[in-house]
Amino acid sequence: SVKPLHVKCSSTNPTSQSHPDHAPPISTLKIAIIGFGNYGQFLAKTLASQGHIVLAHSRSDYSDVAKKLGVSFFLNPHDLCEQHPEVILLCTSIISTEQVLKTLPLQRLKRSTLFVDVLSVKEFARNLLLDALPPDFDIICSHPMFGPQSAKQSWKDLFFVYEKVRIGNESSRVQRCEQFLGIFQSEGCKMVEMSCQEHDKLAAGSQFMTHTVGRVLDMLGLESTPINTKGYETLLDLVENTCRDSFDLYYGLFLYNKSALEMVERLDLAFDALRNELFGRLHHVVRKQFFENGEKVKSVHDSSYQNGAASAFSSNALRSQDVTIPYEFKGKILESVDDSSKLKVAIVGFGNFGQFLAKTLARQGHSVLAYSRTDYRDAAQKLGVSFFSDANDLCEEHPEVILLCTSILSTEKVLKSLPFQRLKRSTLFVDVLSVKEFPRNLFLQHLPPEFDILCTHPMFGPESGKNGWNELPFVFDKVRIGNDERRVARCNSFLDIFAREGCRMVEMTCAEHDWHAAGSQFITHTMGRVLEKLQLESTPINTKGYETLLKLVENTAGDSFELYYGLFMYNVNAMEQLERMDFAFESLKKQLFGRLHGVLRKELFGDSEKLEVLQEKSVRKNGAALSSSPESVKIS
Repeated sequence: SVKPLHVKCSSTNPTSQSHPDHAPPISTLKIAIIGFGNYGQFLAKTLASQGHIVLAHSRSDYSDVAKKLGVSFFLNPHDLCEQHPEVILLCTSIISTEQVLKTLPLQRLKRSTLFVDVLSVKEFARNLLLDALPPDFDIICSHPMFGPQSAKQSWKDLFFVYEKVRIGNESSRVQRCEQFLGIFQSEGCKMVEMSCQEHDKLAAGSQFMTHTVGRVLDMLGLESTPINTKGYETLLDLVENTCRDSFDLYYGLFLYNKSALEMVERLDLAFDALRNELFGRLHHVVRKQFFENGEKVKSVHDSSYQNGAASAFSSNALRSQDVTIPYEFKGKILESVDDSSKLKVAIVGFGNFGQFLAKTLARQGHSVLAYSRTDYRDAAQKLGVSFFSDANDLCEEHPEVILLCTSILSTEKVLKSLPFQRLKRSTLFVDVLSVKEFPRNLFLQHLPPEFDILCTHPMFGPESGKNGWNELPFVFDKVRIGNDERRVARCNSFLDIFAREGCRMVEMTCAEHDWHAAGSQFITHTMGRVLEKLQLESTPINTKGYETLLKLVENTAGDSFELYYGLFMYNVNAMEQLERMDFAFESLKKQLFGRLHGVLRKELFGDSEKLEVLQEKSVRKNGAALSSSPESVKIS
């Protein structure tokens, strides 16, 4: 089993403030930004707009950009430090921070200078600053949990996490610290004070996981489809927000957070566990079918020896008297359709989704019947629906439309059990399954040729459609509709049920639907179920990306495994998508561990490899081979 991830604050109670009205008045600070790339420029823009004096230094020449922002740019760090900035704001990459810090001429700064970092991991930064800086320098470790993409509109309600690692007792130094924090508070940031250790514990479960999922999905090359669900839209947003960040940033989150490796391992285990569930169910179904077929052959063989007469009545010929008397719905029907467009619709399978659709059908004034193996007569009565516990009774009511709301796994069995002979020959059959080629083929195979067929997929449910169906996609394929005007009108009247509610009506073939759905719906459910196994929890410092993951888990966790298994089993493209996800995750791990191996190898063998290169150059220069000894022979 996969170990739960707990990311609740336990050691301290972080203080949080998000009211700019209560921010301390901002006094002008002289702030030197070290590392003037995208992020440094992003912060400089706000610092300058607030009236602070902003200096900048970077190895690359950003003097033109700095000039446009009202920033003084210095190519030489000595020149910058001689300006005696009150605050040194380190905006370097996590990989280069140590090297940059060691090259700064600290002796040219005032001894009480405040150093601030903005790295995504904090224990590494804290230890580095304490180790590299003289003891009379002040230190704040901070993490603005936003960037140019997520905060392009404003910083309001975005998290700014910080720890006052070392602040001198003098009132001027305390005041300077508060003035710096006030920069972010005045922009509406949620100010969260917590230890670097606690930050990293929470960030491993939120930020690193968010970036990992975003990068895996980016490798899949996800694209928007004509039938995006809300869940899939969130995945696309996640990819957009994370793919802009460099691999160095992601690698830094992995390398410098000691909890990150555990997260990779647990994500790996969760994916394997889900895959094993799918393949285990697949094996069970195939095995069951194989042995059931064997039992059927044996049963037929045994029956040939029996002398008893077969029963003259089939199960379909038996009638049950257990039928609910149709309930007359007395309530006021809003948005009802005109009489000519009203339909008699029989819902087969009256579980959650059947009841969800019935509510709208009844409200629009349609006559709604229902049949289910489970007794839902009380629920039906409340909705103004006539409930039947026997399929024969339902079919003898001659509904114009049979709306199949069964689970994907039971659809074939239910369809075969319906007494078609009791229906009108022109009845319209409609399904609402999440896969489309499977029911299309099923209908064409088992329904009499005079029945009409409409394959549909309302791409929403009781949760996503609880506040209305406006702009939610409704996909349909008119598989077989008779030519006469009455049957065409009936099909259009059924589709109008959803159009009237504001659905985005999308007509496409079942094959095209399944191609798009495998890349959107199946991936969404797969990622949601993998993350569910990690038991992610909200933290005091959720990023927008992590909120996306939590919502994804919430939306998919409510669906049964049978629904997910159906998406896998009955969509021919799903297996390919599962393999591509597996390959993407393995590729990402190879990138991470490959970089890790390179760094370690450089540390272990860097000097010896340099010596070897020098020796080879010396040999080539002198034109003479060095005398070889057993120790100098290399294995190639």
